[in-house]
Amino acid sequence: MSRFETSKFVRNPQVMNQEVLKIACDRLGWTYKIVNNELLVTDIKQNVQLYGEFALKVTGDQVIYNSYYLKNGKELIKELQETFFPLNVEYAKNTVISEFQLKGFTLKKLYDFKPTEEERERFCMVGITKLPNEKNKRFEVQFSVLKDGTVITDSNYLPDDVNDLAHKAMDEVERKFGNKRIMTKKPEYDIFMKNRKTSIDNKDINKLKH
Repeated sequence: MSRFETSKFVRNPQVMNQEVLKIACDRLGWTYKIVNNELLVTDIKQNVQLYGEFALKVTGDQVIYNSYYLKNGKELIKELQETFFPLNVEYAKNTVISEFQLKGFTLKKLYDFKPTEEERERFCMVGITKLPNEKNKRFEVQFSVLKDGTVITDSNYLPDDVNDLAHKAMDEVERKFGNKRIMTKKPEYDIFMKNRKTSIDNKDINKLKH
């Protein structure tokens, strides 16, 4: 998260948060167990003899299927995704809100937002600057959550203290998601940095004059 930037968490369709997966398995009626921090789905309600082996396995957040015994493993993952993704939307939203609130931001609901097939949630997190030279005190970072839990962010100008806190919050969000962000600077960023450098250079010149 930074000034004049959009970013997107790049999702691997087979990467699923383990805690959300448990809820998805419960809803599907699938039996699972946790062994050495791995989630093993052992009963998928199908007439398949697995001889004590797993049907699906989640190591960390990476989902794989038993290709030896299952011929429809990809379809099973798709079935799991169809239950998982709506749950992941809520998980993604709550994770962002929680991590930003821990850094002092507050939630701003966008009551005029209407969900679409692709974009399910949109909201802002508001940070308050303590810098005395800032005329405006409230600054917003906007978040969109897509139907599979992908998170897209958008920000304009942020003062140094709010920007630093937003960075720290996003680092925690990234860690919990297990997905990397691709960040894209807006054209305004180059203008901002150029003006900032000019301002700093002018201050240095003024110091020399005194």
